Amino acid sequence: MRVITGKARGVQLKTPDGMLTRPTADRVKEALFSIINFDIPGANVLDLFGGTGQLGIEALSRGAELCVFVDAREEACRLIKENLRRTKLEGTVVRCDYMDYLNRCKERFSIIFLDPPYAEEFLENAIKRIMEIDILQTDGIIVAERPAGKELPWEFDGYQRSKDYKYGKTLLTIYRRL
Repeated sequence: MRVITGKARGVQLKTPDGMLTRPTADRVKEALFSIINFDIPGANVLDLFGGTGQLGIEALSRGAELCVFVDAREEACRLIKENLRRTKLEGTVVRCDYMDYLNRCKERFSIIFLDPPYAEEFLENAIKRIMEIDILQTDGIIVAERPAGKELPWEFDGYQRSKDYKYGKTLLTIYRRL
């Protein structure tokens, strides 16, 4: 797993041991960043299910202004911090349950990455809560990664949903705030 382009291009990111974290495949990451490329410069990013930090780190490498990484597991937070050191990029790492973070969040973001564990309902709950608390800026985007077969709602007031982008068994969906 590596940073694809930008300031930290080519830096290898540390990956976790075991199966608790499922990093986004490089092919999916490349496609994702091709889709949102023009939204990244100067963006305020939230990587809500940080894992390795690779999505937020890629955004920082490509010119995002700041990134907040959230993960409930101590090991994941240590891994994100190590990957930030490797890339010489700066971000804020918060060890916290995703819903607790959202419930107390006062910041507004222009890009929110959602790549939670596939088997749970974290994705649906996170999208619903983000829309309720209004932390996404106008024209901001939510990037949701999920397994093929897992459906997401098409309509939310004030948001436009993209088509699904399919890469093997992975689907990407983008919600843009109007």
